[in-house]
Amino acid sequence: MKLSVIIPVYRVEDTLDRCVESVLSQHVDDMEVILVDDGSPDQCPAMCDRWAQKDARIRVIHKANGGLSDARNAGIDIAQGEYLTFVDSDDYLEADTLAPVLLQAEDADIVEYAISGRFTPADHTYTDMDEYWLKGEVYLHTYAWNKLYQRRLFETVRFPKGKVFEDAYTLPLLLRKARKVNTTAHGFYHYCWNPEGITATATGEQLRQLLEAHLTNGMLMDDSYYLHLLNIQIDVCEQTPDAPTLTPRTVNVASFSGSKKLKAIINNILGIRLLCKIIRFVHRFKKPSRW
Repeated sequence: MKLSVIIPVYRVEDTLDRCVESVLSQHVDDMEVILVDDGSPDQCPAMCDRWAQKDARIRVIHKANGGLSDARNAGIDIAQGEYLTFVDSDDYLEADTLAPVLLQAEDADIVEYAISGRFTPADHTYTDMDEYWLKGEVYLHTYAWNKLYQRRLFETVRFPKGKVFEDAYTLPLLLRKARKVNTTAHGFYHYCWNPEGITATATGEQLRQLLEAHLTNGMLMDDSYYLHLLNIQIDVCEQTPDAPTLTPRTVNVASFSGSKKLKAIINNILGIRLLCKIIRFVHRFKKPSRW
């Protein structure tokens, strides 16, 4: 088996058919599609079974609800492909995406491809994973989807059950096992914004988990990455009584402009703790905005 496509399924009656059709229409020989019904309480289990009856490439897992990580892990456990990829069931793939991306994977451990309307990587090869993390700014798009992986990377790696922002925990573990990453502008993953999703509704506790994922990943940090984490730290402090856990760092102000430069200056002069207090005070009188 060349490729296993893992699709977690939970309460997606309106989008499941579109997702599955977009995957099955990819011109990839020797592919399996694993639909993981994560205890969905609607018509999704029956829809998955109907798809399996229509197309022999589809395998279905019915399991008790355990969350997105648990569903992905169940798919990984039975996957037979040399390569793995993930598609969320409220998203879909552009036509003719997987075949050329799969060709890019022939000499790489991971291939990252474009997200429609959000992110288009340059065609590039990385053999230094810290360079990929920082110069490729992959810390901004650690998503499990929009990437192909050699299945061997998951031999001892699984998504953390019970965590949100699980991708941020997992990708660094995979990069430690990888020797080469290719990025390509070819193809599109169509991410569909969900106003009820974790990205839009994250609580202070959930953002705390996101910050924890970054602070424990063992990857190198530069000033741009630090400012990204500072944004998360500010949000955590605003929504929780937590003291900052991000280690203070003096930023090279000359590297930035606009609001990033202003934030770097305030960080350098006042430090994280006072910066967080100022932001919390300002937002009492003004609607918060990410700056």
